[in-house]
Amino acid sequence: MGKQATTVEPTAAEPTTAVQTTAVQTTSSPTITGIMPIDEVCRRDVLTRLRRVQGQVNGIIAMIEDGRDCGDVVTQMAAVSRALDRAGFKIISSALQQCAQAEGRGEKLSMTPDQLEKLFLALA
Repeated sequence: MGKQATTVEPTAAEPTTAVQTTAVQTTSSPTITGIMPIDEVCRRDVLTRLRRVQGQVNGIIAMIEDGRDCGDVVTQMAAVSRALDRAGFKIISSALQQCAQAEGRGEKLSMTPDQLEKLFLALA
């Protein structure tokens, strides 16, 4: 299964982090490009979730190295997968909220509804 590559570039002038999704053609995910700022609260929450996932992955590696039961390993891998999905949905939720607020203020959207839909469907 293909994954979507992303690049995180911090900005000095704003309290948000810009995430640029790089166009990657895979067999299971649509191609998505665009720039959408991640608000600070969402960024902190997602980073906390990802650090927790990082610890879980290290634990899975140790389990495999120690020869643990495959059922235990797969259970932990499924938990990591769900945690990554939740982090991704958190980012998409934030982007949808930002777009709705920008649209309400009459501002130009940084991502089209089609781009946001593709992001959502990439995780669904």
